[in-house]
Amino acid sequence: MATTAVSISKNPEAEAGYNRVDSASPKQCPVKSLSLVSALTVLTFLIHGYHPFAEDGGLYLAGVKRVLEPAMYPYQSGFVLGHLRFSIFAPILAFAVRNSGIGLAAMLLIVYVATIWTTLWAGWLLAERCFSGRASIGAVTLLATWFTLPVAGTSLMLMDPYVTARSISTPCTLLALYYALASLTQWRQENQYGLPAVIKACSLLVFAALMHPLMAAYGFCCILALGISTLYRRRTWLLSTLGLCLIAVLVAAVLQTVGPPESLDYRQVAMSRYYWFLSEWHWYEWMGLAGPMVIIGFTAFAKTQKNKNCARVALARMSITAGIAAITVALLFARLNAESLSVARLQPLRIFQTIYIVMVLFVGAQVSVWLGKNAFRWVATFGILAIIMFFAERQTFPSSAHFELPAIHQSNPWVQAFEWIRSNTPKDALFALDSDYITKPGEDAQSFRAIAERSALPDYSKDGGEAAITPSLTREWERGQTLQTRLSERTDDDRIASLRPAGVSWIVVSRNSNTAFSCAYTNAAVKVCHLPVRPPQNSTHPEPFFEARR
Repeated sequence: MATTAVSISKNPEAEAGYNRVDSASPKQCPVKSLSLVSALTVLTFLIHGYHPFAEDGGLYLAGVKRVLEPAMYPYQSGFVLGHLRFSIFAPILAFAVRNSGIGLAAMLLIVYVATIWTTLWAGWLLAERCFSGRASIGAVTLLATWFTLPVAGTSLMLMDPYVTARSISTPCTLLALYYALASLTQWRQENQYGLPAVIKACSLLVFAALMHPLMAAYGFCCILALGISTLYRRRTWLLSTLGLCLIAVLVAAVLQTVGPPESLDYRQVAMSRYYWFLSEWHWYEWMGLAGPMVIIGFTAFAKTQKNKNCARVALARMSITAGIAAITVALLFARLNAESLSVARLQPLRIFQTIYIVMVLFVGAQVSVWLGKNAFRWVATFGILAIIMFFAERQTFPSSAHFELPAIHQSNPWVQAFEWIRSNTPKDALFALDSDYITKPGEDAQSFRAIAERSALPDYSKDGGEAAITPSLTREWERGQTLQTRLSERTDDDRIASLRPAGVSWIVVSRNSNTAFSCAYTNAAVKVCHLPVRPPQNSTHPEPFFEARR
C-alpha cells in the first residue's frame, strides 16, 4: 500500500516526507511536537469520552478500592484480587491517592489524560523516525482519531476509554519499541549501539511488566522480532522469521506439555472466552487479522536503503514476523480440544495490539500523502473519521454520559441504583444480580462492585474472564451462574431457597420483576430489594427455577 501510493503521488514534497532520511536522532521541534501531541490529547478525549466504571475499568477500579480499604468486598474477593496478583497497578495508584491528597476519582482522570498523552507521544516518536513533516502528523492524528479501534477478535482496543494496567503498559511498551528501533538503526548505520537508548528501552519494558506482565511480554517479543527485522536482505529476514516462529512454537509446546490437564468444569469457563480460539472466530474477525498484515506487508517487502527507509521497513517487518508467530502458535496450541489450555490462557493474539498501532501509523502517514497541503481535505477527512468514532462510542455507551466525570450527575439508571446502594446498604452486604446484568440494554457494562462498593456473586461476563485466567475460581463462578441465571424471572420462594444459604442479603432485579419483597429503591430500569429470611405470605408458587431450566 505504502510503496504503491508513493509511486503515484503527485506531491514531491509529501513523497519526500514519506520517504524521510533516517538518522539516529530524528530532528524535531520540541515546542511544536509537544503542542501537537497536547492538542491531539484534547481531541482524543473529546472523541472517545471517559467511562471509568465500565468494562475492565471497573475491574481495576474495584481492585484499587480494595487496596485503599482492605475491609471492602469481604465476599467473593477472589474476583476483585485475581488480576492484581502480578501487577503493581493497584498498589501504585492507591499509594498516589494516599500521599497526594487527591481523591481517587480525580486521580483516575489525571492518569487517564496522562496515558492518552504518553501514548500519542510514543506514536509521534515512532512516526518521526519512519516519516517526516505532514506524514508524521497524519500518522499520529489518525492514532488519536482511532484511539479505541477494536483489535481483531481479541477483545482488546488500541487503548481503552478508562484506566487499567494496559493504559500504562501500552505507552511504556511503545516507547521501549521506539528506543529499541533507535538503537538498532544506529547500529545498522554506524555499527554501534546507542547505550542510552538500550537502557531506556529495558527500563520502560521492566516498568510495563510490573504493570501488566502479559502485555509487556508481548512487547518484548515485538522487540525480538524488530531485532531480526533490521537485516538487509529479505531472504535473511524471512529465514530469521522462520527461526523465530520455530522458537515460539517450541516454547508454546513446552508450556502445553507442562500444563496440567483441564477439568471439564474449567473448560466450560474457557469456552465462554470464545475469542481465545481461532476456530471459533467469525469470518470478519479473521479479516481483522489478515488486513493489518496485508497493509503493512507492502512496506515489509520493500527494499531497504542504508540511509533512507530502514526504520520504516524494520517496523513493518517486525509486525509481519510477530503476527505470523502469534497466529501460528494460536492455531497449533490454542485449541478447544487441547488437553491443556495453558497457551490459550496466554492469548498470544494480544500481540496484535502493537501491530494494529503500527498499521494505524502507516495508514495515517499514507493518508497525509494523498491529502497533500490542502487544509480543507485534512479537516474533512479526519473530521469524518472522528464523527464515525464518536458515533461508535455513543452506540457502545448509549445510556451513559460521554464524559463520566466525578462532578457530573449520572443519567444511567443502573449507575443511579448502584450509587444508592453505596449510600444506603450495609458495607458487609452480599448482592445478587442477573448473571448477565452487565450486558442488559442500557447497563453499558457498568461495574456493580466499582460503583456500589459492595460484594456481589460473580457475573457471567467480566467475572467469567477472571475465572478463565484463574482456574481456581471456576467453582465459585459456576455456582454464581447457577444462583443468578434468570434471577429477575424467578419466584420469591426460589430466590430465598437458593440465595439465602449463599449468604445473599440483597438483590437487584429488573423493574418489571414480579416480587413481594421490600424494595427500598426503584427507578426506570431496576429495583433494589432486601432478601427476607422467609418468603412473604402472598408470594406465588409457579414451577421451580431449576426444573424450568431443565
